[in-house]
Amino acid sequence: MAAVIGQPLKRREDPRLITGSATYTDDVRLPGMLQAAFVRSPHAPARIRSVDASAARALPGVVGIFTHEDLADFWKAPLPCAWGAYPLLKNPAHWPLAKGVARHVGDPVAIVVADSRAAVHDAIQQVRVDYEPLPAVVDLDAAVAPGSPRVHEDLADNISFTFDHKTDGVDAAFARADHVVRRRLRQQRLVPNAIEPRAVVADYRRADGQLTVWAATQIPHLLKIFSSGLLGLPEQRVRVIAPEVGGGFGSKLQVYPEDIATMAAAIHLGRPVRWTMDRREEFTSTHHGREGVMDVEAAFTRGGEMTAMRVNWLSDMGAYNMLNGPFVPILGFLVLPGPYRNRELEAHIKGVFTNKTPTDAYRGAGRPEATYLLERLMDLAAAELGLDPVDVRRRNLIRHDEIPFTTATGMTYDAGDYHATLDLALKAIDYAGLRREQASRRQAGGKLLGVGFSTYVEACGLAPSRATSSSAYGAHLYESALVRVQQSGAVTVITGSSPHGQGHETTLSQIVADRMGIPVDSVEVLHGDTQNTPIGLGTYGSRSLVVGGQAVVQACTRVQDKMRLIAAHKLECRPEDVAFGDGRLFVQGAPTRGVAFAEIAATANLGSHAGMPEGMEPGLEATAYFSPENFSFPAGTHVCVAEVDPETGRVRIRRYLAVDDVGVVVNPLIAEGQVHGGVVQAIAQALFEDLPYDADGQPLGASLMEYAVPTSMDVPDIESAFFVTPSPSNAIGAKGIGETGTIAGTPAVVNAVIDALAHLGVRDIDMPLTPPRVWRAIREAGTGGSSRPFAESGEGGRSA
Repeated sequence: MAAVIGQPLKRREDPRLITGSATYTDDVRLPGMLQAAFVRSPHAPARIRSVDASAARALPGVVGIFTHEDLADFWKAPLPCAWGAYPLLKNPAHWPLAKGVARHVGDPVAIVVADSRAAVHDAIQQVRVDYEPLPAVVDLDAAVAPGSPRVHEDLADNISFTFDHKTDGVDAAFARADHVVRRRLRQQRLVPNAIEPRAVVADYRRADGQLTVWAATQIPHLLKIFSSGLLGLPEQRVRVIAPEVGGGFGSKLQVYPEDIATMAAAIHLGRPVRWTMDRREEFTSTHHGREGVMDVEAAFTRGGEMTAMRVNWLSDMGAYNMLNGPFVPILGFLVLPGPYRNRELEAHIKGVFTNKTPTDAYRGAGRPEATYLLERLMDLAAAELGLDPVDVRRRNLIRHDEIPFTTATGMTYDAGDYHATLDLALKAIDYAGLRREQASRRQAGGKLLGVGFSTYVEACGLAPSRATSSSAYGAHLYESALVRVQQSGAVTVITGSSPHGQGHETTLSQIVADRMGIPVDSVEVLHGDTQNTPIGLGTYGSRSLVVGGQAVVQACTRVQDKMRLIAAHKLECRPEDVAFGDGRLFVQGAPTRGVAFAEIAATANLGSHAGMPEGMEPGLEATAYFSPENFSFPAGTHVCVAEVDPETGRVRIRRYLAVDDVGVVVNPLIAEGQVHGGVVQAIAQALFEDLPYDADGQPLGASLMEYAVPTSMDVPDIESAFFVTPSPSNAIGAKGIGETGTIAGTPAVVNAVIDALAHLGVRDIDMPLTPPRVWRAIREAGTGGSSRPFAESGEGGRSA
């Protein structure tokens, strides 16, 4: 039987998804179900003087309108922050409905429940809230300045947390430096915009106190645990079901105010309640990603070797600490050294409260920010030292023979060959030829050509329990699986991991089929229901295959061990001599001596004791939990070739190549899809997406009419190639792939654009690199504006 691992099988999930037969949360229909909607603050911030719902309550179909005070008896605690044990974290109470003060546009003030969507939306228009607008703080530098308005009046300032790290040799390395590169880099605010909006259905049965929740979530088990505690319900009386989930990108890795408020309303009314957000709410109430300011300086030798780096990072938390918000920049800190040899690092991170929608994990979660900083730094250093950006990277990359390598942040890279992925990329793109074309275009005039690189490493497989416990994170992030062989020989895998588009049902089936020597179609994968699955910690951080897949392997191994014992009993051989393949168990070296897989399954489940070893229990299933000892570390080289029209500032990506070492690839078709999706989101950040706020805390462009999400016409065909160094952190050898494109892609695109304009004196442009910003940067560079390199200007600055 041919190996199943590595085969590009089509996703088993897709037929029901593309034919419209799948069930999403909004498709759930229950008898007597009510519809909810939220009254949200139009101000940021504002004191809530009063709420007059009398006119709304009089409308036909309205069942209830509730504020914080109305449901206060249901709240047993504020919304959770998983990093709450960190001693330097200030974590003000965040309630499901605003208590006294609304702190950002979109903050929920009241929940309205009616018997139809039409009725509930009519009603929220009639709720009158008397607001007293308060001074807003929006800009990060202003937020940390003395005398700034405070987002939370009970705090002394707007600092959510501080995190500091310094190795012993930083100061000495800067003192010896031949050259110091300095720059302020900005991460704009991004909106995740999953294709399925957030939704929740809550059904509470008063007769037995059972709360059943359907939710568009990445973390059904964690949502169950937190909901139980927040609402004061016995955990065994709470069931969470994640049906089909239409994307998440981290935005559904959350316990949201609307989730808990909808559950409370259902408990209070004793009827099922459904809430589904609209796209406008997505922009103001689903957590955002990325926004921050990084001041970086790095010490270099004349030859381009980096010897030390200092980073001051202001990370925008928005108005509240969300579930993982404060931990996001810490994840970025872990990979600040990147794939480079430098072991001297000083980092100071501040989480900052502002009167904006809260931020939290967005595909990559801290690691795109850190990689952007590092990869822009490499190109800046190359420009200031007069070196080729590839040569600077090559001189700094950790060699294969230096791995395992412990970085300045304490991470131990355990597998990789960073020079090999760079060499593969260079060969594929004909680097020398591109440089010749670039020089020719500069002489001829017209559109300019640029080549951008990103050599990256990321930490995936979130997260080793040892790492989370030592960092004050409030969970040991293991994963679970149950493998059950039915009497017919069919296999059911029940995973604690919960997919939202990754292809779990296909890849986990391939793993089991490959190990057990049976057809993929004989394997079924179930997930998403906390009543029927072993506890799992969710799908995020590229952990499903690395952690969840390893749990499947371990459960599968335990089942196989029992099957070997039964087969050895039947075949009169040693258990260790029994092998699996072609739907049989057979004696190694004597393949004709064998027994059908289905026969062993029937013996274990239905047969007599005569067919099994003495004292063996019937049944054929096992449950396993896996907590990794280390992260896994995908790495690689991404290359972007871009054309820039200097007359209009328009950027066109001509070619994009991703060479990724993600360990063993279970399904190349799914893996390429993950890379493609991540790269598109990276291009989106580099060139298109941005949600700015005005000085009053009003979001500008908070709809798809103004927020530019790229279409298929805006991105090139993405070339993907894989290089394999197996990860030792799991038996599969996988490293994770869901975030590689997003982490590596953004700096590759920006570096390509800046490379195209380098001869004009442009050294940096704030993202997104829209045509007006690129056009202005060219003009400013031509007149001696702020695009000059630090080697000339002696100070930092933005070009646009």
